Amino acid sequence: MGVAAGPIRVVVAEPRLDGHDREAKAIARALRDAGMEVIYTGPHQTPEHVVGTAIQEDADAIGLSVLSGAHHTLFAAVIELLRERDAADIKVFGGGSIPEADIASLKAKGVAEIFPPGATTTAVVDWVRANVRRPV
Repeated sequence: MGVAAGPIRVVVAEPRLDGHDREAKAIARALRDAGMEVIYTGPHQTPEHVVGTAIQEDADAIGLSVLSGAHHTLFAAVIELLRERDAADIKVFGGGSIPEADIASLKAKGVAEIFPPGATTTAVVDWVRANVRRPV
């Protein structure tokens, strides 16, 4: 793995019915304050919009905040759309109201990391720094 070429670019999104954006904004701010370029799409986005934004913005990662309980459907849709658009190299991570029991199945579907309720912004920033790199 080479040295990062420019700052890590992350799209932070709240897909579909999630309307509480406080956590997503906190993550976006923490990533930005850590020197990353953050594109925050706001609440109520479709998986298609999130993936389109990530591709258009040349993002290295997508961070999803899912509070609606539809995490299996929404993460799977984003992963599948990335594959369909030849952008599977964009890492997907997220958090929200996701039960511990669901984390393994989400990772099996291709989600790189899930941050359970109570995870700190520092944990997210540290994970992104260690696991998301821009190719040289």
